[in-house]
Amino acid sequence: MKSIPVALTLGLALLLAGCGFQLRGTGGASALPEQWRDMVLLTDTPNGELARAVESTFSASGVRWQSVSDATYRLRLLPERFSQRNLSVNAEARAAEFDLQMRADFLVLDAAGQVVMPRTTAAVNKQMENDPRNVVGKAEEVRILRDELRIELAGQILRRITFFAANNQ
Repeated sequence: MKSIPVALTLGLALLLAGCGFQLRGTGGASALPEQWRDMVLLTDTPNGELARAVESTFSASGVRWQSVSDATYRLRLLPERFSQRNLSVNAEARAAEFDLQMRADFLVLDAAGQVVMPRTTAAVNKQMENDPRNVVGKAEEVRILRDELRIELAGQILRRITFFAANNQ
């Protein structure tokens, strides 16, 4: 009787693989051209949360982080900007929904320091409901959503560079 769930699970996995299904965020390793994989990250906040998210996302996609002298390309990442605005108010004139937005500018230079990809702005946003009676819980939710926004922003930067690199070979 145990072999039926195992066989069913195996069959489902083969079916999904056969139709081309893949999890979001996978498959990016082959998308970035090989000559673009030796990079250095230049930022004013090398230990910042966005810089760490960019390093991790790019590494997972096959980028090899190098020193400035060994890198083929230099990714210049400017500071992130976070904003929060009210989308709607409740009957007591308190914010019922927020729009959270994170933006960052970046550009890519070649080994000689010449601009290859001009300054570009990447932006992501999320909406969240607000409960004015649960200030502590909502503050924690905003913190978690900011972390998610950074990861999405790093992914968007990678996709833009991948698209640019693929179209300018």
